[in-house]
Amino acid sequence: MSILVTGGRGAVARGLAGLLAARGIPYRLGSRERGTPDAVHCDLGDPATHPDALAGIRSVFLYAEASGIEAFVKEAVAAGVEHVVLLSSSSVLAPGAAGSPLSASHLVVEQALSASPLRTTLLRPGSFAGNARSWARPLRSGRPVRLPHPGAYGDPVHETDLAEAALAVLTDPALAGRAYTLTGPQALTFAAQLSILGDVLGRSIPFEAVSAEEWKAEVDGHVPGPYADALLEYWASTDGLPVEITGAVEQLTGHPARTFRTWAEDHADVFA
Repeated sequence: MSILVTGGRGAVARGLAGLLAARGIPYRLGSRERGTPDAVHCDLGDPATHPDALAGIRSVFLYAEASGIEAFVKEAVAAGVEHVVLLSSSSVLAPGAAGSPLSASHLVVEQALSASPLRTTLLRPGSFAGNARSWARPLRSGRPVRLPHPGAYGDPVHETDLAEAALAVLTDPALAGRAYTLTGPQALTFAAQLSILGDVLGRSIPFEAVSAEEWKAEVDGHVPGPYADALLEYWASTDGLPVEITGAVEQLTGHPARTFRTWAEDHADVFA
């Protein structure tokens, strides 16, 4: 069994590659960025890079890139790929997912795979605990974190849990061919996450509530307008309303999902 792990610079892909290597499972790391260490050039949006990346591959861990998915699926079938594990998003389950920048690309890839003969497993995480990295810059500069919805709930999941879940479905045929909604163990507001992070770092982390317009102005040039609008709409919908937590991480990995505190302890150096 040889596995192609796409998205070679992503935290989940790197974690999965490390788990496969530790178990002696043959794999090939693919990255769209030329010069990624120990990786072949595999740009999911560039069909010319697909044949070499897929040669001899039987399973694929796939990031959701919609622009080249039809070509990728065609080449995967031709190469003899049997199983694709897609890192999708739980946002595809929301009403109007096809029209939302948060979910549209994931949904397009899911649909392309479901229409193909490839056996497909869907991993649908909610919010990544790693999104907290966006707070590193204000924390390092001593400024308060500015939030349009401090009371918005998320379900932050540790990237190591996602990598372990991917390993499970790639190596156990009994788990493959299904869809899993993956969450952390707790629904936490942004304010609660900052409190936990501050506790881990040993200092208080101030935050400031700002208007949607103020936040959009601050992220202009970094977050495209439609995507920013979609984020604001989602945060508003969960402001004061805890999101649903699932047990899928434990089902796949055999242990409870790691807490946001654990993520903060694992990445405290990011905020130093």
